[in-house]
Order: sequence, then structure tokens, then C-alpha cells
Amino acid sequence: AVGMEETEFDDILDDWFIESLKTYRDLYVYQLEQPTKVIEWTSGKSVCIAGYSSSKNEIMELCLPPKLFADENKALCAERDFRVVHGGLTDGPVHCLRHIPGTRCVVTNDGRSSDLQVWELEGDNSDVIRRTGSLEGRRGVSEGGSRIAAQCSLSQPQVLHGATSSDVQLTQLTSGQPLFKLETTSADPLSSLQFVSDSVFLASCCNGSIYITDIRISAAPQLFPPPASSGDSTLWWTDATAGLSTCKIVRLSSFGQVEVSDLRNPGRGAVSRAQLDIQTHHCNFDNIRVSWAPVLDGYIAVSGFGGTVQIYNSSVWRSELQEAQPLFEHRGHSVSSLSTDGITVTSHVWHPEWPRMLLSAASDSSVHVWDWIDPSVSDGN
Repeated sequence: AVGMEETEFDDILDDWFIESLKTYRDLYVYQLEQPTKVIEWTSGKSVCIAGYSSSKNEIMELCLPPKLFADENKALCAERDFRVVHGGLTDGPVHCLRHIPGTRCVVTNDGRSSDLQVWELEGDNSDVIRRTGSLEGRRGVSEGGSRIAAQCSLSQPQVLHGATSSDVQLTQLTSGQPLFKLETTSADPLSSLQFVSDSVFLASCCNGSIYITDIRISAAPQLFPPPASSGDSTLWWTDATAGLSTCKIVRLSSFGQVEVSDLRNPGRGAVSRAQLDIQTHHCNFDNIRVSWAPVLDGYIAVSGFGGTVQIYNSSVWRSELQEAQPLFEHRGHSVSSLSTDGITVTSHVWHPEWPRMLLSAASDSSVHVWDWIDPSVSDGN
């Protein structure tokens, strides 16, 4: 019976590999020692990842396969493996990690408190990632830990962090000095923090509400209400396109419903809505991710509801709720895994410049980088 199962697995893997030759421009697989929930770009060709087991974990900066970024003469480039550039050890799990733009620093949170750990990705003279300090949060023990956001284009690096809407603060990285605190009486758990400009950030709550805050003014934050379809048991995950002039917000519910709204007109309600084709029964809510493509207008990626990453084109949705099928589905983690426990994608990120390239990680410790071919575009471009 075992032999038959192995044969069936090999057949499925072979079929998927043959199919992938037509559906991917590039596909590379890497196996970590431990699974990761965090994938953060440190450059256009490298990412930082870290484990989330309860004890010690690796934190590593990985260089993506050189063959991936080779020009037309890919066949002449033999290097197709990920490479560890820098590495270190953490004392506990890493549930959130952010790279500070313009620096060689990352900040992490362990999911147990609101405090942050600061790390330096050493230069060319060393391959060690060193912990260089910590930043104190406004709350002690915190279920789920802090969310983190970092600003771009600042001479003095600053970090936005918090576990709930009532303890969000902006902290100077070098001195640890608090620079700004979000003033609100509610203490709703956060699903994400995100800057949409140098001075405006969004504090997105698990209940679907969003606080829009300008750190230059002392006025109370603007409250963007939860979707009308939100119930007491519904959880929401949020992502926003950068730039106030065209800022769109996507909110994904624990029941697989998506609402897209315009930040410039928050009172209008949803611009478009859709019910996604996903199974929501056995997912770990800590793994769910929704993200806008940084280059492809209107495209979103969704993961955490199983072993796949799904790509949707939200620009074809309407304001009335409709069923939506994915434009593309990356099934590589679930297909190639030997695990019998069921694989869950734990994180994904779009490449900041390459339109259809993503990285994804799964609970079996696999990391994939893949450049998918859009089936709606006849020539695949």
C-alpha cells in the first residue's frame, strides 16, 4: 500500500511539473531547516526569513538564485540555488519582521509581547546577523504580538509598532525615543500597520476597522468603519496600495469575502466585492495574507487558507457581491510536499519590481520563488 501511495504521489508530482513548464516563467524551490512566517525583501535579490518554533530559531538573509535574474542567456548561468548570505540565532519565535529601508537593520517581534528586537545584517566583512538592541512597546504581554511598519526616505530611521489600536507608537530606531502615539480609546487587536506616505499610516484592526493617521497633526485619527457585511465573529486582513492619490484598500475576511475601497472616499463603501473560491474551515488565522501587486494594477494575492497561493484580478469585480475564481493558483507547496498532515502556506510576498514574481513559504519548511504566466494574456507577457 505504501508503494502504491508513493507511486501515486510521484505521478501527481510529475503531472504538475509538466504543467508548470507551461504556467511558470521561473520556479525555484528551497528547503529550510524550520518553517517561516516572515519573508521580507532586503534588496531586489535578497530576503530575510526567520523561524517561529517556540525555542531558538535561525534568522537568515537569503540571496535568490542567480539564474533567476540572468538575462536571455539563462542557460549559461549554472547557479540555481538559494544561498545564505548572513545568518544568526534568535532566542524565541519570530512572528513579524520588517526591514528598515535604507539601512542594514531589521526589527522583529516574537508574538508574545509588544517589545521589538533590533538586528543588524552585517556587511561584506561578516556573515553574522547580530542582535543590537530592543525597543519597548506600550503593552506587556500581548496575544499575537506587535505589528510593525517602517518608513522610507528618512535620514533618521523610525519604526511604527503596536499590538492594539490603543498602543500604536512611532519610535526612533537609534535612540528608542517615542515620537508619536496613536490616541484612541478603543483597544482593538491589529492585523497590520502600514505607511501610505512618509507621514500617513493605516492601523488596520482585526474587526475590519481602520484608523487613518497623519503624524504631522495632533487631530484625532480618521476612523474607516468595518465592512457592512462584518459580523462579530468575522476577522479581517488588510492591505493598501501606496500613495494617497490612488490609495485602494483591500480587506479579506475569515469567510473568504473581499472588499475593495477607496481611501480618498471612505464613506462611499466598497468599490467592489467578491466571494473567493477558498476553503475557510481548517485554516490557521495567523497564516492568512492578502497583498496588492506593487506593479500590476488591481491584482491581489491571497494565501493561508491551505496549501496554495491564489492570484485574483480585482479590476473585473463590481460593487455587487459575486463569486470570484482565481486567475492563477500556485499549488507547488501542496503538490511537492511529502507531509501527510496537510500543508499550509504561511507567508507570501510580491517582488517589488518584477510584475508576476512572488515568494511563498509553507508549513513544511519549503520556500518557493515563482514567476507565473498570466493565462488571460495571450502572449504571456
